[in-house]
Amino acid sequence: MKIQNEIRVLRGAVVACLALSAVILTTGMKAENHGHFETLSVERLNIIEADGTVKMLLTNTARFPVTEEVNGKVLNEDRKKRSGMLFFNEEGTEAGGFIYDGSKNEQGHSAGMSLTFDKYNGDQVMQLLTVDEKRGDRRIVRSGLTFNDRPEFETQDRTREIMRELATISNRAERQAKIAEYEQQGLIGGAPRILLGKTASQNNGLFLFAKDGSPRAMFYVDENDEVQLQFINSKGEVTHTWSGNDAK
Repeated sequence: MKIQNEIRVLRGAVVACLALSAVILTTGMKAENHGHFETLSVERLNIIEADGTVKMLLTNTARFPVTEEVNGKVLNEDRKKRSGMLFFNEEGTEAGGFIYDGSKNEQGHSAGMSLTFDKYNGDQVMQLLTVDEKRGDRRIVRSGLTFNDRPEFETQDRTREIMRELATISNRAERQAKIAEYEQQGLIGGAPRILLGKTASQNNGLFLFAKDGSPRAMFYVDENDEVQLQFINSKGEVTHTWSGNDAK
């Protein structure tokens, strides 16, 4: 009798546990759960909408998506893996990101940080960038805010297709002709138009470019702390200049 009573008690406990588990599962799935963590260590974190669309992605270097699909698309097979963040719009299309790296190398070191904002379904139209490189005894630091023009009919998917096609053309003249053809169609290309910052020549100022990316005007303080103003024509010739020394 004692054994039978113990068996009945165990059966009752099992039934109670199952019932409690069912309640927790059904109510927990419906309730808004809020967790508090003092430290959370992850290799990658996807911020998603209710329908599963990834809106923001935080990742280490190893899990940076290159050949992996995000929102049903391969982002860029040729992109270097870097730690950082990627942003996506309501359609799941990449819209910009923040990446960074830095390490020693044979020449000294190389480091950089980049925050970019993309044209809709295109490439970056604004970039905040800093690069720090040491080559032997020389250290080069350049940084700035750049605004770019992008092709009118550029799309991310079409750009990937064109880049794959161009990679198969070994003849340089043929490849350049094909590039020019696609640029004429407004499918690839783009150029910087405004740069505010420091160049590799250690000039700090405002730099303006034509729609083909060639420099047209520069107003800056050079490495000797002299103020410089230059105007440049389409042939790359300096047509007008003004220097701080001229005012003395």
